[in-house]
Amino acid sequence: MVTIKSWEEIEIMREAGRIVAEVFVAIEPFLRPGVSTAKIDSIAEEVIRDYGAEPSFLGVPGPVPYPAATCISIDDEVVHGIPNVNRLLQEGQIVSVDVGAKIHGLHGDAARTWPIGETASELLDLIRTAEDCFWVGLEQARVGNRIGDISAAVQKLAEAKGYGVIRTLCGHGIGHELHESPNVPNYGKAGYGPRLEVGMTLALEPMITLGGYAVRQKSDGWTIVTADGKAAAHYENSFAITADEPIVFTVLKNEQSL
Repeated sequence: MVTIKSWEEIEIMREAGRIVAEVFVAIEPFLRPGVSTAKIDSIAEEVIRDYGAEPSFLGVPGPVPYPAATCISIDDEVVHGIPNVNRLLQEGQIVSVDVGAKIHGLHGDAARTWPIGETASELLDLIRTAEDCFWVGLEQARVGNRIGDISAAVQKLAEAKGYGVIRTLCGHGIGHELHESPNVPNYGKAGYGPRLEVGMTLALEPMITLGGYAVRQKSDGWTIVTADGKAAAHYENSFAITADEPIVFTVLKNEQSL
């Protein structure tokens, strides 16, 4: 069931989203060769708690409860990479960081992908395209449109650039729960799916690859990687549907694109 949020709830979600955006500001200087993914995770958790919030991901049920405040996924890892003190970032990698924060009972959720040091041009374009896919999809996030209009816009741009679009993972509703209805796929047909209404709060998260869309799960029970070993990029923001343009919760004012 889709939960419609009040204006008061949306204001709290703006606060949660701003905290997530501040995490990205805090960790970016540490996204360099030689830094451990555990170090990045510890900085993120410190920022979240300093703002009086809780990490949304910590303890999420799974094969084992998720053990960290962030998901940090490298190269062919699509999502849910577990931070590790022994895993050091290396020159030429691309790294996706997914973060959630909960405050006053409501969540914010977002992800970004960064290059580490000197990185191949094809990887830089993959990162840019993942972000562009979000903003193209967001243009369809208007009252009266359908989820499929968002999904189709993401798919069209990604595939026009020759990239694979992950199908078994998708965006979602968000609010009092980290994952709520409806699902927000990154592929689909325009004109299909739930109709968008004022007060719906969603997380759109394009996940695109240099290869195909097939994935597999690693033995840790969490990390999802591309089946063909090709690199993947991930870009996500949480937002609300309004009578006018959507309100994006998880960007700072100078970040908004398109």
